[in-house]
Amino acid sequence: QVQMVESGGGLVLAGGSLRLSCTASGPSSGGASIGWFRQAPGKEREFVAAISRSGTYTRYADSVNGRFTISKDNAKNTVYLEMNSLQLQDTAVYYCAADRFSFTSPAEGNYQYWGQGTQVTVSS
Repeated sequence: QVQMVESGGGLVLAGGSLRLSCTASGPSSGGASIGWFRQAPGKEREFVAAISRSGTYTRYADSVNGRFTISKDNAKNTVYLEMNSLQLQDTAVYYCAADRFSFTSPAEGNYQYWGQGTQVTVSS
């Protein structure tokens, strides 16, 4: 079992930055790829970024590539999502999730454990 807890969401002006954190705990938490997903009002949840167990490999959605950076502190079992140049369309609830079996998958069906989400609102 893995417990996921997100933090760091909030209200930010367009063009600004925000850093989200995701802390994983539980017996299997260290052996999982971690992904970030988001769900905007009225839309389906979509992939944002993922990082491998070791933190060596990353994957990004085209919509955030070059603006967002995912990183991992293995000692703290925490994954970060640094979000820069935020746009109105980045407004969403952001979720982190753990995947024990595949490798930086963009498919949410591959993730077994999910956090409750943290709201990010970008205003003009």
